[in-house]
Amino acid sequence: MGNAKSGALSKEVLEDLKTNTRYSDDELCRWYESFNKQCPDGKITRTEFEKIYANFFPHSDPKSYARHVFRSFDTNEDGTLDFREYIIALHLTSSGKTSLKLEWAFSLFDVDKNGEISKVEVLEIITAIFKMIPPEEQKNLPDDENTPQKRADKLWAYFKKNDDAKIAEGEFIQGVMMNDEIMSLIQYTPKK
Repeated sequence: MGNAKSGALSKEVLEDLKTNTRYSDDELCRWYESFNKQCPDGKITRTEFEKIYANFFPHSDPKSYARHVFRSFDTNEDGTLDFREYIIALHLTSSGKTSLKLEWAFSLFDVDKNGEISKVEVLEIITAIFKMIPPEEQKNLPDDENTPQKRADKLWAYFKKNDDAKIAEGEFIQGVMMNDEIMSLIQYTPKK
């Protein structure tokens, strides 16, 4: 990835990231320096990622969600995130286009990576999201969204699918883009 002797970001990775994100050379080099300070071996393990994620959700349990997020970003499936995977993840979740964010959301929900989402997978991810919602906020959720099962049922109903049906990526993206309420069901934004 980088030049092992100098610790510099390789030209190939730099060009790839400039092409696939909105970040400049200077920004990417600064991110790389910071990444190398925090991860001297050039990789983040799932456990380290889960610890980082826990800092953002101190009053809840983000571990299972962080595990799924990590899985969706570990594109080469080596059990770590390298700098490229980390920056692509940062870009997709913070500044990417809505369609790219939804492609990522689909990969998050596609737990078995078969190119389709089942209701079982939806429930698994919504359960993980639900664990990040502090109990006091859960009490204020609408009656039809106050448990993971109800939330999964509501999401599935938007797609008008039988319980054993599947949702393809294009259908998922189009469905979410056409309905803001679906978007609110597939994410959690902590209250400030």
